Amino acid sequence: MVTPPDIEAQILRYYHAEKWTAGTIARQLHVHHSVVHRVLARAGLPRIGGTPRPSQIDAYLPLIRATLEKFPTLTASRLFGMAYERGYRGSPDHFRHLIALHRPRRPAEAYLRLRSLPGEQAQVDWGHFGHLRIGRARRPLMAFVMVLSHSRQIFLRFFLDARMENFLRGHVGAFTAWGGVPRVLLYDNLKSAVLERRGDAIRFHPDLLAFAGRYRFEPRPVAVARGNEKGRVERAIGYVRSSFFAARRFSDLDDLNAQAEDWCRGQAADRRCPGEPNRTVREAFADEGSSLLPLPDNPVPLLERVAVKVGKQPYVRFDLNDYSVPHVHVRRVLTVLADTHEVRPHRRWCPCAGLPSPQLRQGGTNRAN
Repeated sequence: MVTPPDIEAQILRYYHAEKWTAGTIARQLHVHHSVVHRVLARAGLPRIGGTPRPSQIDAYLPLIRATLEKFPTLTASRLFGMAYERGYRGSPDHFRHLIALHRPRRPAEAYLRLRSLPGEQAQVDWGHFGHLRIGRARRPLMAFVMVLSHSRQIFLRFFLDARMENFLRGHVGAFTAWGGVPRVLLYDNLKSAVLERRGDAIRFHPDLLAFAGRYRFEPRPVAVARGNEKGRVERAIGYVRSSFFAARRFSDLDDLNAQAEDWCRGQAADRRCPGEPNRTVREAFADEGSSLLPLPDNPVPLLERVAVKVGKQPYVRFDLNDYSVPHVHVRRVLTVLADTHEVRPHRRWCPCAGLPSPQLRQGGTNRAN
């Protein structure tokens, strides 16, 4: 629990300068008395007043302090269980308040401002922006955000899920919009990027590795519990929420992405470049563009393959919508190829050509039950 600095300052002043009791301070500042005791204990100053009354917890303080010294993040409920097994019979709530007084304070950690060379690095993440109703399906609205670490140029595109195919489509869209590829892409521990991590041993998603080889960039995950290492993309997602998505009206996904593209090229590019108040993001990106790696000559088509089952009726269900197929394919499992613009059969059973996408429109061969 974090106490605001101004409240901490008032508690210390009233207690040590004005000689107010902890109860009086709690009532006047409208805080719980445990907050006052915690601030006083963490300040490390001698306690003013009479000798505190004996407490049931006193006999267990050596155990508690030794345990917290070895496991400083151990929860108060687990400590209560350990003390209860050894005979403590006090209230769990009171025990939790007392533990806060004895828990070691986390040492302050200094951070250095991270700087990146032009074209060297970009940061990638997903953001969740609610849900959309597509036919009968309720789909999550996911924002793929990539930001160049040097110029802070933002690429934003919305998808209806966070699958690997859309994750890679977002990469292709960003590289195409920027006309080049950063040398390093920094990821959080996303399932789309990192399948398994044990210490420094990292197993990347094989599709991402193959994609990175085609576009010649290095995928690099941030360290565990080090959100500051990808603060640029996290701030960019917050900027998207407040400056673009808030009170935004759109008719469908294509309309939303068209507005996002205009916003990235307009308002987002015209803002001041963080750390360089004399330049805009647009001006910084103009200098950075020449440092990006060139795009490959043969980009890979990114199609999602989904196995669908045809029952006794000539329809397949995809994304909670039904699509007609030739009657000769009843009672079979077929493969559907899908992207953001269409759903179509695999070429092994191509008699029914391009099916309309359930993500974009209803009707045609779509059948509603």
